[in-house]
Amino acid sequence: MPDSPASPTPYEILGVAADASHAELRKAYRRLLRETHPDTGGDPARFNAVQDAWARIGEPASRVRWDRGRPSGDDHGPDAAGGPSRRSAANNSSPRARTYGHPGGYSRERFLVLMREWAGRGATLDDPYDPALVRSAPRELRHLLADALAEEATVRAVSSLGIGYTIWSDVATERGKLDHVILGPAGLFAVMSEDWGSPVRLVRGELDGEGLNPGEQPVRDLARRARSLGRDVRVRFTATLIVVPDDHLAEPVSRIGRRNDAAIVRLSVLPMVLRDGLGGGQRLSIEDVFDVRTRLQHGIRFV
Repeated sequence: MPDSPASPTPYEILGVAADASHAELRKAYRRLLRETHPDTGGDPARFNAVQDAWARIGEPASRVRWDRGRPSGDDHGPDAAGGPSRRSAANNSSPRARTYGHPGGYSRERFLVLMREWAGRGATLDDPYDPALVRSAPRELRHLLADALAEEATVRAVSSLGIGYTIWSDVATERGKLDHVILGPAGLFAVMSEDWGSPVRLVRGELDGEGLNPGEQPVRDLARRARSLGRDVRVRFTATLIVVPDDHLAEPVSRIGRRNDAAIVRLSVLPMVLRDGLGGGQRLSIEDVFDVRTRLQHGIRFV
């Protein structure tokens, strides 16, 4: 799987600047190996990350390839920097879900504006998605691109469920943006598509992980936005879902609380969850789906 744009760069993992000398790189690498080695009480995950970082930039030739955005060692190709994939989607003649709004559009727009400001006012960027440029950008900027890619991936996955489903993306609420509102026979779902660049876990009903900012509360934020839209449009959400890359969650579905109305899910199992529900809920009739869709079509506004 390609690296996420939000993942720490090898320089960030080693704790050195991107223009550090080879001697400084080697010194940081050796120090971190001692600190993180499992035999001396270190964290195995950090130990592996330090080794991987050194494999990518430890040798001058590998470092040049990394800095230029090209594969190095076990790197995963030019799309690893987080730019839009150039692979064409497979032809599929089956009916697709109805889609409205622009998934990832808000995050991409912010990324492009801030990337140009970061590169220098008035600077001309031939390709703002150039892997070398993206890799050298601050993590906050890379996270915006990772968010856009995550939102686009969610809509691709859900679209395959067919015409019984409707997806609204980049939906405005008084409490902030809802990435997606998804309606189908199993109910109405408020969905956040996220990629923090590292694994996440549930701790006392809220998400925790190295990629989250201090004080960030995605579970509560999503619930507040869903309630805000529900009041405005006069609909009731069946559940709220936070979707993350498969390798960022230890199990396919992590339920929040006991009410079967909130969960963190892997992207690959999202279609199944939307098709079958989280369990214990009553499926919507055709008349219910039509009524909810009509309310949403008249009430939803986009960011």
